[in-house]
Formats: sequence, structure tokens, C-alpha cells
Amino acid sequence: MSRPTRQRERSRADEGEEEQTEGTRTCPECSSESVVKSADRGELICEDCGLVIEEDQIDPGPEWRAFNHSERQQKSRVGAPTTQTMHDKGLTTQIDWKNKDAYGRSISSEKRSQMNRLRKWQERIRTKDAGERNLQFALSEVDRMASALGVPRSVREVASVTYRRCLDEDLIRGRSIEGVATAVLYAACRQEGIPRSLEEISDVSRVERKEIGRTYRYVSQELGLEMEPVDPKQYVPRFCSELELSEEVKSKAEEIITETAEQGLLSGKSPTGYAAAAIYAASLLCNEKKTQREVADVAQVTEVTIRNRYQEQIEAMGLAA
Repeated sequence: MSRPTRQRERSRADEGEEEQTEGTRTCPECSSESVVKSADRGELICEDCGLVIEEDQIDPGPEWRAFNHSERQQKSRVGAPTTQTMHDKGLTTQIDWKNKDAYGRSISSEKRSQMNRLRKWQERIRTKDAGERNLQFALSEVDRMASALGVPRSVREVASVTYRRCLDEDLIRGRSIEGVATAVLYAACRQEGIPRSLEEISDVSRVERKEIGRTYRYVSQELGLEMEPVDPKQYVPRFCSELELSEEVKSKAEEIITETAEQGLLSGKSPTGYAAAAIYAASLLCNEKKTQREVADVAQVTEVTIRNRYQEQIEAMGLAA
């Protein structure tokens, strides 16, 4: 075969090779699939015939090496990742609040006044219209309430995404921004399996419990959020921790919930009250007695609710006197 013919065939093979994905590349010379990358030379080589398919590949990684988190933080030259919890997704610049220069020395009073003016104008120009200002306020409310409730970062992200969906669907019109922000945070807690009761949510919110519940039902229906009923066992670890009860009480309470729920007692009952009654019963059975008032304060339910659920549970388990 002549050299021009071989070159034409190789060029056609290279064109066909571009259409293939990197995981299924074959050698244009011998059609072998044993194509490997040479990290030290930056080449794509066939192991069977030794043909260099590509050379001088671009290395997307950094030119420096780091062996722990602190070294990576010191050497990294990129900003923070994008996040849905900020109205501009964290893409704008931020002026540091510290009044120090690049060497860590305090700046003069004249420079300090200049930096304060720059920070003020930076905050003003980050929002271009009323819609962005409202979004900024809503997401800051979500962040404030999430911090007060002690929920993880994933819940804040889900709540922020849900609020943006409400904004796109025009569900905010006619409702307070605080009410919708609180409702999406409550929905995010349930979606992420970290339930918080409406009483706990309303304690950190600036709107009433009734409005939160009404807005939550409207938002979940309009957006088609699939919400499963809250399992009372999800409340047990947190309640037991606040009551300083042992692992034995926690296991016994979960056992009571499982056994009585199988008999249909959970239907139509509040999950927080059901969990509180099971913890009260378990504390009595494990000789770590807690009063109904102590359990009710932690679960934010009434003592009457605990007594009613407690009687139903011990009768269902055959423990009634």
C-alpha cells in the first residue's frame, strides 16, 4: 500500500475516531481497543502496536500538589462554588469585612471609611431590580431560620431551589415572602428526612403557624411535591438526646412505635405526639422516668396528648394494668 493511500486511510480513521467516546476509543492502525493515557508524557498510546494517537494533551488539573485540606485551601486560586442559597448564586465579588491589607496590617482611618463606602455600594449594586431584592430577602430568611433550626446545608439548598420554582410559577403573588420562605423550608426538611414540626418552624419564623400550614399545602399541591407521611421514629433520637436518655430508651421507644403502628394506631395521629408518648412509655419501662411535662416541653405537645397516646400504646402492647 502506498504512503498517500495509508495517510488517507489514517485520516479517515481519525475522523471516525473523533465521533467515538473516550471510553471506547480504538487504535486507527490495528483497531485494538487497548488505548491508554500516558500521564507523564501527556500522550494517548496504543498498547498493542505502540502508535501515538494523540500527543501534547491538555492537563486540566492544577500545576501544584497538595496533601491535605489546609494545603489545598492555601494553594487554590478559585472562588467558592456556586450555590442556590444566594440570589446571584455566589458569582459576584465580595469585599471582605476585615479592615486589613494584604499583609494583615490594619488600614488607616481614611482607607477604612473608603472600604465602608465600597461595601455599601457593593450591596446596592448586587440587586438590579425589585425581584432580585425580594429573592435576596427570601433566601436570607431561609438561611436565618435554617441556622436557628440547626439543619444541614443540603436542606437550605433544597429550600432555595423550591423557592425559585415558586417564583417561576408565580406562586408568591398575594402571599407574604416570609410565609412562602418558611413553607419551602418546612417542605425541604421533610424531603431530606430531617423533619421539624410546624411548632418548631413557627418559633423561628415571623409568621403564624396557621399561615405556614396553609402556604405549605398550597405550594406542595401546585409544585407537585411528593411528601410521604413523617415517621415518628425520625423524632426519637433528637428528643431522647434533649432529654438525656440512654440508648436503651431510644431502642425501646422505636420498638413501641413499630409494634403499635403495625396495629394501625398511628393513622390520623400527630407524629410528634406519638413519638413523645413512646419515649415516655419507654422511659418508664427502662427505669429512667421522665415526667410528662418534661417530654411535652421537648416535643412541643400538650400533656393531654401524651397521656392519650400513652394509654393507647400500652393497651395495644398488652402492658396495661
